[in-house]
Amino acid sequence: MSKIRVHALAKEIGITSKELLLKLNELEISVKNHMSTLDSAEEEKVRKLYKKSSSKNESPVENENSDKKRDKSKKNNPNKEKQSEKKLDNKTSKKENKDINSQKEKDIEKTPNNKKNKKNKSKHKDNKDDKNNSFKRDLTKKKPKKKVKSRHRVEEEDKGDDSIIVIAPITVKDFANQLGVSVSTVITKLIGLGVMANQNQSIDEDTCILLADELGIEIEIEAPNLDQSVEEEYGLLKEDKERDLKPRPPVVTVMGHVDHGKTSLLDSIKKTHVTQSEAGGITQHIGAYTVNLSGKKITFLDTPGHEAFTSMRLRGAQTTDIAILVVAADDGVMPQTLEAISHARSADVPIIVAITKIDKPEGNPERVKQELMNENLVPEEWGGDTIVVGVSSKTGEGIDDLLEMILLVAEMKELKANPNRRAVGTIIEANLDKAKGPMATILIKNGTLRFGDAVVSGTCSGRIRAMEDDKGKRVKKAGPSMPVVILGLNDVPNAGDTIYAVNDDKTAKTIADKNKEISREKRLSQTTKISLDNLFEKISEEDVKELNIVVKGDVKGSVEALNQSLLKLSTEEVKISVIHSGVGGINESDVTLASASNAIVIGFNVRPNINAIELAKTEDVEIRTYRVIYEIINDIEQAAKGMLDPDIVEEILGRCEIRQTFKLPNNQMVAGVYVLSGKILRNSKVKVLRDDVVIHEGDIASLKRFKDDAKELATGFEGGLVIDGFNDIKEGDLLESYIMKEVERS
Repeated sequence: MSKIRVHALAKEIGITSKELLLKLNELEISVKNHMSTLDSAEEEKVRKLYKKSSSKNESPVENENSDKKRDKSKKNNPNKEKQSEKKLDNKTSKKENKDINSQKEKDIEKTPNNKKNKKNKSKHKDNKDDKNNSFKRDLTKKKPKKKVKSRHRVEEEDKGDDSIIVIAPITVKDFANQLGVSVSTVITKLIGLGVMANQNQSIDEDTCILLADELGIEIEIEAPNLDQSVEEEYGLLKEDKERDLKPRPPVVTVMGHVDHGKTSLLDSIKKTHVTQSEAGGITQHIGAYTVNLSGKKITFLDTPGHEAFTSMRLRGAQTTDIAILVVAADDGVMPQTLEAISHARSADVPIIVAITKIDKPEGNPERVKQELMNENLVPEEWGGDTIVVGVSSKTGEGIDDLLEMILLVAEMKELKANPNRRAVGTIIEANLDKAKGPMATILIKNGTLRFGDAVVSGTCSGRIRAMEDDKGKRVKKAGPSMPVVILGLNDVPNAGDTIYAVNDDKTAKTIADKNKEISREKRLSQTTKISLDNLFEKISEEDVKELNIVVKGDVKGSVEALNQSLLKLSTEEVKISVIHSGVGGINESDVTLASASNAIVIGFNVRPNINAIELAKTEDVEIRTYRVIYEIINDIEQAAKGMLDPDIVEEILGRCEIRQTFKLPNNQMVAGVYVLSGKILRNSKVKVLRDDVVIHEGDIASLKRFKDDAKELATGFEGGLVIDGFNDIKEGDLLESYIMKEVERS
């Protein structure tokens, strides 16, 4: 049933809203004010009433008013009738008004009165005329606009189909503009609905419908174009013209099985020793390094070989131009080697095989080539198209040949990029630094990233505050195929996400907010609802035991890989679910979440802070920390099978803070400590924590209280201790004392 407002009907009939309200009260139609609505029956009743009155005669009020005005005009001025006729004409111009005024002045001058009277009369008449003129000018200006507006509104209300299309979610400002109302009106209505929002905040579909109903405007909600991504909407995926493209360095990924010599091969190329800093001698992070060779640059990506890092290796293959498949001559093709081959093939990148450890007596390169043949990697010397090079990281044999082959393949591929555009890159790795904040290692794929650029990656945005190259030097800009570490993002981005440089901070924040909304909608849509089809399945799942885990790690890539490995351990009897994962030390919120969800907390290369330890004791939450990923997987796998009741566990005795450091004549560093909690035993082991991350584990060489040797230091006491074989201690570091305790299996 179509409805019309009182003020709209009054305009259509040609009377004031006040008159119509009086008439409606006479007709016993209950209305509150001019914004009240009338249904079709009431509207028809009013229209019929005014049709009858208009057919008989004009309204008596109008006739009386018009007669009075005419009488007054005749008394005041005999020329007034002519003047009014001219002014009522739609084509009244300024010249005509001037002529009338000049004629009046002449008439006044002719009248035989004294000067004072002349002045008074002329002033009085001029003021009167000005008032009349201004009043009538306003009428001529405003009246047509009012008529057009009323017709437009009536047409909209009569049609009913011509509703305004609104795409939700939408900002308050855009919503107001589309509906043709002021922003303050919309905000006032929102406050009335109990929603506090400013003009830049988004409102959802339901709120839009309620607002439109409050404003009395018909709208039609249209779903956003899901086929168009946020990147396409903001023009971040524009293609470059052929003339703008210039040659760029190749990006090479080193892939292969664990302990086949990938990092050692890179060490021999870039003359560094990354392996020594990794726990257990294996690479657990992804690194990017630039190497200069005869004036030409090559960017290397070193990816971990352990099977837990499948996703990290997959990212490496997707961002690379050439894949170097490292196979040990003494070990041959292994499961992760096959996986690396499939990743490289899925990314459609050429493969160069580097057979390492050829200097070993037990090495057999020919057997490796035969195994590669089974995977359709036929060496060139055997009539195929796969380049196979034998290398030795120790002796340096074959390294130069391998680099020449890389440059040859890169030359054949004709790798190009446009350096004169906004940068597009890939997040290789990301982590949270306590002092610097979110840090991300990125590889520029196209364009040039400059200091101060506004960037966005997924749900993270910010402005580049600092950039460092792979050697730790500050740089102002980074071109295609160059790896850099950036600071300035508001959160830790996901490893593998694309990062874009945009016009300004506002655009970056808008894109990040849209991505947050999309990810939230996806997350909500993934939650399964109970239905008749899955009701029995849900009931039967009640018998399934669930192991909830909270995972914290030092870098995002390790956490992501660990999550995937843990989820694979689910069995028919036990379902493993990671309820939360993040980067950084274990804090109170992690323990609180684990307590509420009956979960255990796993830390990879991180430690809990003092508050988290105390809360874990109170809430009876188990916290397990590890430095090698194998141990986590083995423990969880055995726990899932119900076999794990550890016979040796860590018992934390206490924690102290290094307040001052001293150097002895024998170059040993003494840590002046203050015991924060528990006690420090002379015969215990100790972990050195910097920003809640373990940097060393070892034994206490000596413990003193003043000048005397001490067996232990209790809470609140000061003392000095020396860590056996470790001198890299700093003021502010924390030392955690613990012993390995035997527990009987139950």
